[in-house]
Amino acid sequence: QVQLVESGGGLVQAGGSLRLSCAASDRTFNTRSMAWFRQAPGKEREFVAANIWSDGRTTYQDSVKGRFTISRDNAKNTVNLQMNSLKYEDTAVYYCGATDLCGGGSYSYPYGYVYWGQGTQVTGSS
Repeated sequence: QVQLVESGGGLVQAGGSLRLSCAASDRTFNTRSMAWFRQAPGKEREFVAANIWSDGRTTYQDSVKGRFTISRDNAKNTVNLQMNSLKYEDTAVYYCGATDLCGGGSYSYPYGYVYWGQGTQVTGSS
């Protein structure tokens, strides 16, 4: 069982920045693809960004490209999401997800991830 704990959410003005972190309790962290998803009230959980374990490739939802950066530190078992130029529409609960070992084929879909954190609230004020 892998535990994921997110931190770093908060209230930020439009144009501001936040850095989310996700700590994993897993010695095999470096063989799991990791991602951030978000869910706004009344909406489905949507893909934000992913880091693929096999080649370090990163991929983003179009609306966050150029503003958000996902990164991972295998030595610390953490994955981060740097969010710049935040917009009101970025408001959501942000979740960290981890695939099964050597996973990542369905990186942009929630069903591609088997472990989830509890979520952290990000609120952008206009």
